[in-house]
Amino acid sequence: MNAADNVRLYLVDASLYVFRAWHSMPDQWHDADGWPLNAVHGFARFLLELLERERPRHIAIAFDEALDGCFRNTLYPQYKANRPPAPEELKRQFACCRALCETLGLATMAHGQYEADDLIGSALVAARDSGRRAVIVSADKDLSQLLGDGDEQYDFGRGQRWDAAGVKARHGVHAHQVADYLALCGDAIDNIPGIGGIGRKTAAVLLAHFGSLDAVLERIDEIPFLRMRGAAQTAARLRDQGEQARLWRQLTTIALDAPLPASAPQFRRGPVDGAALDVLADALRFGPMTRRRLQLLAEADAR
Repeated sequence: MNAADNVRLYLVDASLYVFRAWHSMPDQWHDADGWPLNAVHGFARFLLELLERERPRHIAIAFDEALDGCFRNTLYPQYKANRPPAPEELKRQFACCRALCETLGLATMAHGQYEADDLIGSALVAARDSGRRAVIVSADKDLSQLLGDGDEQYDFGRGQRWDAAGVKARHGVHAHQVADYLALCGDAIDNIPGIGGIGRKTAAVLLAHFGSLDAVLERIDEIPFLRMRGAAQTAARLRDQGEQARLWRQLTTIALDAPLPASAPQFRRGPVDGAALDVLADALRFGPMTRRRLQLLAEADAR
């Protein structure tokens, strides 16, 4: 850990790690009422490793509560409609994961109309305004659009970090072009169609030449002359689907004005609530190893 990391703001995409645990952890832990706890146990392992390894003093954990109430669903009702609703067994575990974070003195963020990405983006802007830089803990490519000078994205599971300059090597476009790129080629994960017939390679070529989606649409007449397979057909598609492209960009652009908790933009770690943590550890059926690690965190916090 660099000395500078201690004054950076860590912004954690909690939902990614909860879902990963839900799908990868065995169903061997249950609470007193028989509800599964596998996602909570997996998320707790991730969270403890992050806190032990990075020792952040400023951190916020973003959770998704928007579901089908997100402002993007108003713009496009089919947004994320390809995803099945979260089962009640998982919803309960999300609440437990958030309770664990708060008991450990970590600020949490959630909103009924804004997604975790929007909360992370808004928190990053607030931190940047106060002179702080951020580490976004997530593998989600959408979040790369937020990276500016001094910021990093951290794929914790793979141990990979990259800054704004590293986005092009990963995705073929610059950080500030990510939303335009996804608007052009689509994002199947979020059920965003993109422009028919335009794939990742074509989208990257267009943005490399024109710089932005706006410039692409303003200079469509130049596209047939590009040294690119299917250039004339691409121009025709963009003429027909220009308005859709702008709508897709509204969906792929992370909002930077989501309401934030009063603790923003510092998001300084608070004290561990030892008594509440003991009760929670019992309810979540944590084993001796996890309890010991939680105790060490509480002891370090007390010093």
